Amino acid sequence: MTPTPTSDTTHAKDAKDAGSAGSAGNPAGDAPAASPAVLAAYGYCEAVTVQQARNFAFGIRLLPPSQRRAMSALYALARRVDDIGDGELDADTKTARLAGTRSLIARVRDGDVAEDDTDPVAVALADAARRYPVPLDAFDEVVDGVLMDVGERTYRTWDDLRDYCRCVAGAVGRLSLGVFGTRPGAPEAERAERYANTLGLALQLTNILRDLREDAAFGRSYLPYEELVAFGCVGAFRAATPPPGADLAGLVHHQARRARELFAEGYRLLPMLDRRSGACVAAMAGIYRKLLDRIEADPAAVLRGRVSVPAGHKALTVVRGLSGVDGLVVGRRVRRELRGSAG
Repeated sequence: MTPTPTSDTTHAKDAKDAGSAGSAGNPAGDAPAASPAVLAAYGYCEAVTVQQARNFAFGIRLLPPSQRRAMSALYALARRVDDIGDGELDADTKTARLAGTRSLIARVRDGDVAEDDTDPVAVALADAARRYPVPLDAFDEVVDGVLMDVGERTYRTWDDLRDYCRCVAGAVGRLSLGVFGTRPGAPEAERAERYANTLGLALQLTNILRDLREDAAFGRSYLPYEELVAFGCVGAFRAATPPPGADLAGLVHHQARRARELFAEGYRLLPMLDRRSGACVAAMAGIYRKLLDRIEADPAAVLRGRVSVPAGHKALTVVRGLSGVDGLVVGRRVRRELRGSAG
């Protein structure tokens, strides 16, 4: 699947700028403050984000308040969709609830959500869509991905898994880019959606590695079935130790190399963002790269429990993101590649 282009038809009707200082490349800088009802809705979304996605919440703390609130609204709806897919409801009920969520997305897109709506996520998302050029159609892709999850328990090839990841994670990357914006005149800015999509894939593949045991307990297997067969790891994630003959380390290292390639391309987004947005993306991606390092160093740890990154390491990653080091490194590498291709 290819990135969904941003267009006027994907924004809520009667869009108008609102909120506190926005970054260059997005429209929120001169907007009026949000109403108490909208701020309360955002507060709900921020609470969901802090409770359910600590790594994500850690990263978006670096954003100005308006962008941070908008990102929490995006996460809250994405989380709702994900929770429907992960829940214990039967397939028909999940499908019906996903259809209801798709209707909510349509209401936001059509500007039909009032500030006194009883759904705080809808209220917050509608306000975010008025402030920023969020490609709301990408949320339909997130729903499409979870519907794949409802109907499928395995993905045969990497191409199959990549299509799923592009829906559930790449689309979120493109949604986030609508809030971040890009620097005016940023080199190759038209490729920003592609890089945001790829970075989403890298984060999702890291999540899949972290959650191998947890997903197996629910009868789910996300890694490509062909590769599970090749490494003798079909059904190998249900216990704290891999069965005899399973090359868990080989499988994990293979996936980690793939994730690193995705990170390398996705990081090309950083020089296209303003300092605060770039710091946010660098921090979130850096935390997941640290997580990938820990998994790669001890592959069997994913079967013993959820691997995580210590808070101190996260703080250092945030400092590195704020310093702009990652963006500078990537920018220099991109410029060298461009000079090389020109020669």
